[in-house]
Parts: sequence; C-alpha cells; structure tokens
Amino acid sequence: MAYHPINIAEKFSKFSEHWSPKIIAQMNNYNLKLVKFQGEFVWHDHKDTDEVFIVYDGEMVIHFRDCEVPLKKGELLVISKGVEHKTSAKTECWAILIEVAGTVNTGDAGGEKTAPADAWI
Repeated sequence: MAYHPINIAEKFSKFSEHWSPKIIAQMNNYNLKLVKFQGEFVWHDHKDTDEVFIVYDGEMVIHFRDCEVPLKKGELLVISKGVEHKTSAKTECWAILIEVAGTVNTGDAGGEKTAPADAWI
C-alpha cells in the first residue's frame, strides 16, 4: 500500500461554501472533515456520537444552552453525544471535525444547512 500525506491547506483551498463539511480521511469508523463557516449554525445534537472541533484558522464560538466556549486557532473541543449546541463565527473560520462516519451536520434538526454526510474532497 502506498502512503501519501494529506495537505490540509491544499484541501481547504478546493472549496469555498460554508456549512458543508468535506471528508479528507477515514480512520476506522471515523471521518476527518474540513468545514468553513461564518455566521450562526442551527441548534442540534448528535444523539449517538461525540464530535470534535479543531480550529485550523480563525475563531469560533460553540454555544451550549448554559454557556459559550470560544475557540481560537490551534484549540479544540470535544462535544459529548446528546449535548445540544450550535457554532458561530463573526468572520470566516476553518475547522477540522472528527466524527463517526455518516454523522449529519445538523443532527435531527434538518433544514437548509444540512449537508451530505459523505462528501469527499
């Protein structure tokens, strides 16, 4: 098997749309995804899985019903399964997500910001 590095900056340069995570690698049953966003997302949860947000560039806030957690470049946060949350960013933020394959970005909330769970870049 041949091994090749994945250039994260190059992968980010291949798309511009917001709120549409793109898979760049898979490890066991987990997808590593890249996402760009600005503004506010929708309240949602993931009933059966935790998820990880790693800020690659920019700043974001993860909102919970009882608090807000700001994240800067180089920081990460794990959100436990079943915990309702939403993300926001005043200016464009680039993040890496780690989540179980097939996880829908809006959970059961649905709506116009729901993206395909299997889009690779």
